Amino acid sequence: MTSATEPQLRTAVPPSPPQEETAAPRWSLPVLLAILALAAVLYSWNLSGSSLNSFYSAAVLSGTQSWKAWFFGSLDAGNFLTVDKPPLALMVMGLSCRVFGYGTWQMMAPMVVAALATIWILHASVKRVFGHAAAAVAALVLALTPITVAINRDNNPDTLLVFLMVSGAALALRAVRSGRLLPLLGSAACFGLAFNTKMLQGYIALPAVFAVYVYASRLGWRKKAVNLALATVALAVSSFWWAAAVSLVPASRRPYIGGSTDGTAWNLIMGYNGLGRILGGEGNGGGGGGGGGGFSGTAGLGRMFNDILGGQISWLIPFAGIALVGGLVLCGRAPRTDLTRAALVLWGGWTALHYLTFALAEGTMHPYYTTALAPGVAALCGGGGVLLLRAFRTDRRWVWVLPLGLGVTAVWAAVLLRRVSGWNTWLWPSVLVVMALALVGLFVFRSGASGLRLRLLAVSVAAAVVAAVAGPAAYAWSVPSGSGGGGMGGTNPTAGPSTGSGFGGPGGGGAGGRGFPGGGFPGREAPSSGQSGQAPDGSSGSGSSGSGTSARPGGTGRAPGGGGMGAGASSELVSYLKKHQDGAKWLLAVSGSQSAAQLIVSSEEPVISMWGWSGSDKAMTLAKLKELVEKGELHYVQLGGGMGGGPGGDSSLSSEVTAWVQKHGTAVQDSDSDSNSSPQSSQATVYRLDPSDVG
Repeated sequence: MTSATEPQLRTAVPPSPPQEETAAPRWSLPVLLAILALAAVLYSWNLSGSSLNSFYSAAVLSGTQSWKAWFFGSLDAGNFLTVDKPPLALMVMGLSCRVFGYGTWQMMAPMVVAALATIWILHASVKRVFGHAAAAVAALVLALTPITVAINRDNNPDTLLVFLMVSGAALALRAVRSGRLLPLLGSAACFGLAFNTKMLQGYIALPAVFAVYVYASRLGWRKKAVNLALATVALAVSSFWWAAAVSLVPASRRPYIGGSTDGTAWNLIMGYNGLGRILGGEGNGGGGGGGGGGFSGTAGLGRMFNDILGGQISWLIPFAGIALVGGLVLCGRAPRTDLTRAALVLWGGWTALHYLTFALAEGTMHPYYTTALAPGVAALCGGGGVLLLRAFRTDRRWVWVLPLGLGVTAVWAAVLLRRVSGWNTWLWPSVLVVMALALVGLFVFRSGASGLRLRLLAVSVAAAVVAAVAGPAAYAWSVPSGSGGGGMGGTNPTAGPSTGSGFGGPGGGGAGGRGFPGGGFPGREAPSSGQSGQAPDGSSGSGSSGSGTSARPGGTGRAPGGGGMGAGASSELVSYLKKHQDGAKWLLAVSGSQSAAQLIVSSEEPVISMWGWSGSDKAMTLAKLKELVEKGELHYVQLGGGMGGGPGGDSSLSSEVTAWVQKHGTAVQDSDSDSNSSPQSSQATVYRLDPSDVG
C-alpha cells in the first residue's frame, strides 16, 4: 500500500473505533425503526392464517394443561412422551399461552418479539464496530432473508435459537472490547440457553467466539484463562440444567424422552440431536438419500446454492465471502486487539461454521435450519461492505473489489430468479439494470467529497443495496402475502415459489423416508391444496393438506397448527372416543407423533404417541401397554393405515404390541357409532381394550 493512501485506509479501517460514542446521524434511528416495522409486518401479517407446526402446537397446548408437561416438553398432557427437542422454546410459548390463552397470536407473540430483538441486537453490535450505515445494511439483510421470514412466522424453536446465539455473539464482542467479565458470562449463558433450545446446534458458532476472545482480548493471558474458566462453568450450568434435572427424576415418574433410544436426555444430546444430525442415523436418515438429502438436497459444499436452498439463504453469501476476505486484508497489520478484525473473524467464523455444518450434514437437514446462517451473512454484508466502500473511494488498487462483489450478487440473483418459471419475470432484468446503473454511479461519483457529487454517490450506493435485496425481498413477501410460498406449512416452512424437488423443501413432491414430518395447517381446517407424503410411521400424513375439521384460530379460536389427523382420523372418531373415554387418562394411542399431535390439537385431550416422531422411540412396550390398560388409563389403540409401524417399522417390539392388540382388543365397528358417519378410517382400525382383556 502506498504511503499516500495508507493514512486514508487507516482512517477508514481504524483499529478499535468506539463508534457508539460518536454522534449518531439523524437518519440512523428512523432507518432502524423502519426496518423493524418492515420486519414486524413480514413476521406477523396474516399470522392467524399461517401454518404452524402441529407437533409443537400440541406440546404447547399440553404445557398449558399440565406444569409437568410444560417442564418436560411433553407432547401430551398425560406425559407419556416428550418432543424430540429440549423444552425452552415450548416453555416460552407455553407461558404466553397460560397468561393470554391458547391461540396462534398468543403462541407466536414471544417468537415475533424475539425475531425483532435479534435484528436490534445485530444492528447494535455491528454499529459499535463498523458504524451506523453498516448496521442499517446488516439489519435490512437479516430482516429480508427469505428463510428467516418463513421460520419467524412458525412455532419451530429456531427463532429463539438464533436470538440467543446472536445475543451471545454480541456479548462476546462486548467482552473483547471492554475486558469485563460480566458480558463474557452473559455470552456463555446465552449459548447455554441456545443449547436448551436446540441442543448442539446452539454450539456451532462457539469455536469462533472462543477464538476471538482468546486472540483479541486486551487482558493478560492469566486473566483470560480465569475468565474463560468461569465462562465454561456458566456455559455448562446453563446448558445441562434441564438434562440433569430430568435424570434426577426416576424413569417411572417421567415421560419417555422423545428422540432418544433409551428414554434419557443424555442420549438425546449425544445421538439424535448430536452427532446423528451430522453423520446420519439415530433416527436422522443418512447421507444424501436419507433425511438430509430428501429435505435439502445431497450433502456437499454446494448445497446452499442448490434448487432447494438457493432461494432461501444464498442470495448474499457470495458478497459476504468477498467482504470477509477483503475486510481482513484491509485490516492488514492492525494490532492484535483490533476490534474491526475481531468482529470480522467472529461473524466470518459464524458464517463458515454454519455453512460447513449445514452443507455437509448427512442427517436430517431441513431448509429452515439455514436461518442460523443469516446473522453472519448480514453482519459481513454490512460491516465488510462498508470497509470495501471506503477502500473503493481511497485506493485505486481496491477500486474493482466492491463492484465485483455487487456484480456477482446481481448475477446470482438473476440466476435464482430465472430458476422459477413464470414468477415475477420482470424482476431479474430489473435487478441487473438497477445494479448496472448503480455501479456506473459509483465510478462516476467515486471521488465526491461534498455537495451534489457526494449525494449522488449515496444514491448510487442505495440503489446497489436495493438491487441486492430485491430478490430476497420478493421471496420474503411471498410468505405473509400467500403469493407463492413454498414448502409444507409449519412443519417445514420455506419462502418463495417452488423450485426444488426435495420432499420437505419447496416444490416437494411425494415422500418416503422416516424423517418426513407431519402436517401443520392453519387452524384446524384442511387446506384446499398442498402436498402430502408419508409420516414418520409410514402413514399417509400430510404436508400442507390433510383431513380433519375445526375452526381456524383467530383471536378466540383454538388449535393453531392443528390439522389433518394422519391416517384418516376424523372428527367423528374424536367425538366417539370422547363419548366413550370412560375416565381414561389418554383418549387414544397411535403409532407416531404426527398423528398424535394433530389429534391432541383437535381434541384437546392427551393422546399417546407410541413410537415418537421418527418412529424409532421405544416408548411403548407390551408390558407398558398392559399396565395402562389394566389401570384403565387407556382404552383405545389405533392400528393400520400405516400407523402400526414403530421402531424400525417392522421391529419385534411393534409387532408384539400390534399382535397383542389385535388378539385381545375389540375392533370398533361402524355400528358402534351414534352418528351416520363411521368413526373408523378405511385405512385404520381402532381397538377397544379393557382391564379384563389383560391376562
